[in-house]
Amino acid sequence: MISRFFSLVFPSVFLFCFIFFAPVTFAQELDPDQPVIATSSNDFNYEFPKDEFYNAIVVGVVKEGREEVGGYTRDFQILALRLLDGPDKGKTVEVQQGQLTAVSSSLKVEKGERVIVTKTTLAGEKSYAIIDRYRLDAVFYLILGFVVLIIIFGRKQGIMSILGLTFSIMVLGGFLIPRLIAGDNPLVTTIISLIFIAFISLYLAHGFNKRTTLALISTLTTLGIAIIVSIIAVSVTKLTGLGTEEAFFLQLGPLGRTNLQGLLLGGILIGTLGVLDDITTAQTAAVDEISKADRNLDYKELYRRGISVGREHIASLVNTLFLAYAGSSLPLFLLFTINSDQQPLWMTLNSEQVVEEIIRTVVGSSALILAVPISTILAAYIFGKRKAALSSTAS
Repeated sequence: MISRFFSLVFPSVFLFCFIFFAPVTFAQELDPDQPVIATSSNDFNYEFPKDEFYNAIVVGVVKEGREEVGGYTRDFQILALRLLDGPDKGKTVEVQQGQLTAVSSSLKVEKGERVIVTKTTLAGEKSYAIIDRYRLDAVFYLILGFVVLIIIFGRKQGIMSILGLTFSIMVLGGFLIPRLIAGDNPLVTTIISLIFIAFISLYLAHGFNKRTTLALISTLTTLGIAIIVSIIAVSVTKLTGLGTEEAFFLQLGPLGRTNLQGLLLGGILIGTLGVLDDITTAQTAAVDEISKADRNLDYKELYRRGISVGREHIASLVNTLFLAYAGSSLPLFLLFTINSDQQPLWMTLNSEQVVEEIIRTVVGSSALILAVPISTILAAYIFGKRKAALSSTAS
């Protein structure tokens, strides 16, 4: 068992290293200081008062209505809040919404709601403002329900998949993010993180067996190809990584020298791996079950039947991936649509925001398509050899 495992894993490691070092070498050619469009905030001498954030509960609506401010009529609320934590815990304060910005009906709060307030101190005077609703309790119960569903229907494998998810979160939050903040190369650091995630999460979720090993080999091989494709795509389209508002603001802070191209590539690869392991494990399992159902099938027949199942995966998951990216960018698409009278369609399609989403979809979909034949060929070869070995033993 152990010898078979190493005979499968070692070739995959060498293959992945070969595919890995090519794009990493190319990535080193990317200017680590680009793109930088603004000076870091450390170069400015402005000192802003530090805000403090607390939980509060609305104990009463003192007054609400509409008022005219600067020639415009807007809604407002005057609320009584009781602070639930901090040095002023238990204190009741009065807060007005609608002084600087209009309060829509969806942003109005009612008595009994929990909110998050910020306390600002200027010239020795304290002022409070509501900045958001408190949602963590609801989020906790939703996550708890999700975990219960996984355990009920997934049973042991469900529990192990939760452990794999926990490990992935630990790698991203405990290794990737701190290393990026420390200034490490975003692409290289992301690839290292994804290797750990692929190894541990796959074996935790699916067990230490031949199926999982074959799926791991297929995943690493396809991920290596996705690295090359994503680097080429970002390079030829000359993306800078400034396609999102978050990236723009990142350049204004203490991480202003971060390589945004590397961050963009890392984000593409993380999203790709999230769907890739689903394809490779399902495809490997399908070929294995086909071979068990009919042990007389040779490699060619196993591949033919396995690829037939894989084409169904391709047809569904490529569309799924596109809809996932489109859903996350829906506000952006709406904004471009309403501004279509100000610029032509080709200008909108040429914008970095849109091209980034196109590249994400193309790279992710290409990886999914390639994962099907890669995992099918490997599984058909290994399980076809098992059939041949059984036949020779029987004779």
